[in-house]
Formats: sequence, C-alpha cells, structure tokens
Amino acid sequence: MKDKIGVLLINLGTPDSPSVGHVRSYLSQFLNDPRVIDIPWLLRKLLVNVVIVPFRASKSAKVYKKLWTADGSPLLYYSERAKELLQQQLGSQYDVYLAMRYKNPSIPDVLETMRKKNYSKIIVLPMFPQYASASTGSALEEVMRVVQKWWVIPELRLISQYYDHADYINGFVERGKQHRIDDYDHVLFSYHGLPQRQLDKVYNDGPCDGHNCEHEVTEENKFCYKAACYATTRLIAERLGIPSSKYTVCFQSRLDEGWVKPYSDEVIKECGKKGMKKLLVFSPAFTADCLETIIEIGEEYQELFHEHGGEKVQLVESLNDHPSWIQCMKSLVLQN
Repeated sequence: MKDKIGVLLINLGTPDSPSVGHVRSYLSQFLNDPRVIDIPWLLRKLLVNVVIVPFRASKSAKVYKKLWTADGSPLLYYSERAKELLQQQLGSQYDVYLAMRYKNPSIPDVLETMRKKNYSKIIVLPMFPQYASASTGSALEEVMRVVQKWWVIPELRLISQYYDHADYINGFVERGKQHRIDDYDHVLFSYHGLPQRQLDKVYNDGPCDGHNCEHEVTEENKFCYKAACYATTRLIAERLGIPSSKYTVCFQSRLDEGWVKPYSDEVIKECGKKGMKKLLVFSPAFTADCLETIIEIGEEYQELFHEHGGEKVQLVESLNDHPSWIQCMKSLVLQN
C-alpha cells in the first residue's frame, strides 16, 4: 500500500463577505504583510492601519459587492473548483487541499488538518505562475512558519514558479482563441504590479534595470517577476501569432509612482488617444478571475478607455477551471 501524499494549493485570498468589516479585516492582514509592503515595521503599521485601511475599507467594500456573485467570491469559487477537479485527476493516492494566504480557509488551519493525516510527503503549489516575494514568497514563508513548529516534519516540496509550463501557456492560448484577435487594434498583457524596489532585491549585482528582463531569461534574472512576465507574454503571443508590434506588456494595480512600468492605465489612455477602438486584454498572473480582472480591467479600464476615445476593452477570461490549468497542476504535482 502506497503512502498518501498531501497537496496544498494556495491562492491569495478574499474577504469572507463584501461587508465593510470583512473587507477591513482582509485588507489589514494583506497589507500588514512585510513581503507586500516592504518598508520599516513602524512606518508600515502607521501607513496601513492609520491611513490606508480606515480610508479604503468602505470604498473597497462597494467594489467587492459588485464583484460578488451567487457563488460568492469568484476567486474562491474557481480555486475550489480547481481543487476538486485536480483531486479527480490525481486519484485516491493524493489528498488535495486549498488554502488562502489571507483570510479563509487559512494556511494554519488547513495545515493543521494535514498534520493530523500524517502524510509522508506534502507538495505545496501556490497558484501564482510567476514568482514574486509578495505572492509566492509570502505563501511559502507562511507554510514554513507553521510547519517548522511541528514535531514531525514530513518531506516538503515547494513549487516556486512555472510560468513556462506548456499546459499553463496552452490554457491562455485556448482562452485567447475564443476571440478574433485580428478584430482588435492592440493586445495588452496586463500583470499585477509591484514596487520597483522589490524587483531590485532579486539581484546581487545592482537593480533590475540593465538585466534585459524584457527580452530574455537568464541565470541572473530567472526569479525576477518582470522577466517572468515578459517571458510568459512571448510564449502566449508566439502561439497565437501575435506580432510584437501589436501587443504591450504592462502592470496594473499600482499604489504609487514607484512601481514597475509601464502602467496599464496609462497604456490604456495612450491607446485611446492614438485612435484605437478595440483592445483585447490578457492578465496571465491571475489563474482565477477576481477583483483585478473582472472589475479593474473589465469595468474600470473600459470606462477609462471610453473617456479617451476608445470603444471596447475585452477581458480574456482567466484559466479558472480550464482543463489545461488542471492538467498543468497535475503535471507539477506528479513531477514533485
């Protein structure tokens, strides 16, 4: 009889409901993470707990109410669907669990359930294809924080990134084929933004700029989020036959001007000013549709584009429960 293996999927997280109280609690946990806002402790506490959360919770709650469906949070719904489908694909030798880095189901609670199962091996798979300290790094750190306190620590396999996995790329290619790409004036590949300083911390020999991250992946930049995003884009664009002149890589959701450029909202404005009427937007950093895709791209960028002369911003659906995404996760588990 073979030992069972535990598989832990981790996504970013979502408020328990769109109420102001639940959104406030979610934002507080999320933004107080030192890997998310990587500034000195006291400054972060003041910025998050005195400035950002008190003034942003009510506004964010209104946005989450627009996002919420009869099934609740789309991110949680599709993450649970992916977990169920992966369990079906892996079979009885594996037990698949889902945790959220922030809020519920929490990493400590889910890991406690797994600890009691006495698995000989646990495979941890964050649902973030491109490594970033603020996403994958934070999730893996939290797992290690919990597991290091166990008396018995099983074999652990931690998966850091897989942006170039053939099945992951194929999933977005198949999503793209649902649209007539030639009907669009331009294609955007919009990734979640990060402070530039977080990219710089990847390197021992200076800042990110100068490592040619827009054009190649090397030993030096292989864990640079920017390099991974550009590489992801090249792989998807090549499969879909989109020439480099017809697409732009950009970064959304910035908090200030010190984030990695170009900014998605500024690119949207420029496209409108240039007379473009239809844009197709991929967001390959997200494997489940969420506030950043459905609302930020699908609604806010649509309004912004229209204000600057454009007509239609078409969001390409995320992987969600696409068979290629399930196959990607299955392959990653079996490889580990």
